[in-house]
Amino acid sequence: MQRIPILQIGGLLLVTIQVDLMDQTALALQDDLAARIERSGATGVLIDISALEIVDSFIGRMLASISSIAHVLGANSVVVGMQPAVAITLVELGLSLDGVRTALNVERGMELLLQASGEQLHDDESSGQ
Repeated sequence: MQRIPILQIGGLLLVTIQVDLMDQTALALQDDLAARIERSGATGVLIDISALEIVDSFIGRMLASISSIAHVLGANSVVVGMQPAVAITLVELGLSLDGVRTALNVERGMELLLQASGEQLHDDESSGQ
């Protein structure tokens, strides 16, 4: 079974899903991410689904479940990179992903997570360099 890598960047965890998620892989990701949040004390989780072209109802529910688990463990979460076809499919399936924060891309998602944790994203423009 494939495992989705979970990278740590400071107090944030980054999950980039590059393959179509099979049900068992999604369940393993849920378990792996919960364990990683607990071990690392991460305050934020960013889940990049920009490579996903198809999301079924099970995967949609898993994204909502992963977000809820992260919240219970004290981490904010943001799903980024949702393609329009995926958003349309989720709405047609009746999955509104209540409680799941979304952003258009990784940069905006990181900003949301950093704002939620009270940090700021600094780049050359905002730091006056």
